[in-house]
Amino acid sequence: MAKRRKLDERIPKTKDLIEPTFRALKELGGSGSNKDILEKIIDDLKIPDDVIEILKHGSTTKTELENQADWARSYMNKCNVIDKIGTGLWAINTNYSKVEEIDGSKIISEYRNKKNKKTTDNTAKADENRLEDDDPTNDEVEFPDEEKPWRSKLSDILKNMDPYGFERLAQRLLRECGFSDVKITQRSGDGGIDGTGKLKINGIFSFNVAFQCKRYSNPVGAPYIRDFRGSLSTNIEKGVFITTSRFTRDAEREASSPGKKQIDLIDGEDFIDKLAQYEIGLKAITVYEIDENFFEDI
Repeated sequence: MAKRRKLDERIPKTKDLIEPTFRALKELGGSGSNKDILEKIIDDLKIPDDVIEILKHGSTTKTELENQADWARSYMNKCNVIDKIGTGLWAINTNYSKVEEIDGSKIISEYRNKKNKKTTDNTAKADENRLEDDDPTNDEVEFPDEEKPWRSKLSDILKNMDPYGFERLAQRLLRECGFSDVKITQRSGDGGIDGTGKLKINGIFSFNVAFQCKRYSNPVGAPYIRDFRGSLSTNIEKGVFITTSRFTRDAEREASSPGKKQIDLIDGEDFIDKLAQYEIGLKAITVYEIDENFFEDI
């Protein structure tokens, strides 16, 4: 087994995020998105910005905190604590709806017991050690959807696309999301705006929207959001900033700053989620998981 890079001790480990994830879903009314859950966890554990923004080793789009949270949800899902109800959406399983607290270490142990009922003393000791090694892959638990290798490959493809090809891809995605009259602006002199469109809500309310696309590897900071907002004309009611990387916490706060024109943010992970949802350039493959316990117990 290859030695894994040591996790920054300031970042909560997978087992330490299971209970906060459960509490977050409780506070959200029993269901929530990856981002909503993570924001609740950050508030609950009072995690500072400099820790939140530590990137996962080898990634420019995902933080280590997001990575650990992905694995926490995967364990909880495999132990039927939570159910996946959509892309990046989770709900507490009905069997746990009245449970107030859960223990992360017990959930991981429960998964291991399910994985291998016949455990020797030596293996049990190894399991004990694995619980502390910060590496969920040692448990052979299925990779969370957010961590699948195809996502990393697609992220690299997006970052290396022709810039105008990426703008056309964003144009198509926005159309799939319900935008109409989506146009790419001229290639020069566009004042930071790459395209415009209209979004109608419930067939009644209509908004003029402008968007900007940036194929970046480094995180997008607040100055980029301010510059984009400054380029929006008075007839534009909302902005959408799309990037292949991610946004800093300051950028997120600037985008939703009260009293200013609101900017919606789509980072690299969100963009990939949407491409998968609408199967743009992607084809879904059905994979079956074998329930070995079923065949043993029948």
